[in-house]
Amino acid sequence: MYLFAVIPFYSHAWSVTLFNGLNFSECHEQVKFHLGVMDLDLALLNEKPTVITDKSNKDENLFINHGKHSNILSLMFMRMNVASNTKSSISQTESVRKYLMFVKERFRSTDKSLVGILMTELMTMKFDGSCSMQNYIIEMTCILARLWTLGMKVDDTFLVQFILNPLPLEYGQF
Repeated sequence: MYLFAVIPFYSHAWSVTLFNGLNFSECHEQVKFHLGVMDLDLALLNEKPTVITDKSNKDENLFINHGKHSNILSLMFMRMNVASNTKSSISQTESVRKYLMFVKERFRSTDKSLVGILMTELMTMKFDGSCSMQNYIIEMTCILARLWTLGMKVDDTFLVQFILNPLPLEYGQF
């Protein structure tokens, strides 16, 4: 016996980071996860389903109908998670795969520039005593986490060096 928890569609939509044109990788990952949880990722995983014909059996009909349903709801879900000022620059399409490919091609390059900005911020960040040591380290690890979501892997030993090198002399014992 299976027990399913019914979670409203809109509650999934509100738990995904709003796509603003600068955070494609992060949003793409979250959208794929939520569509998978809601069992709506069929349209993303498969090419456009074939047309129902007289020769289609019951299973083929169910698969095709589920694919169409998945496509419609996936498009709605993705469009709900795009900032208003960004929506106008995304072409309207009836295929969730085409929609996602367009967004990926159009906004993926912004991820590359964001990696550069975050790496510069990570390398130039200095502990100036205006916040606690804990907050300084948390801020550094948050930058690192954002880099990871953008596909930039930074080894932990480098992170330790990024944290320790800019510390004032009074923290020399570290």
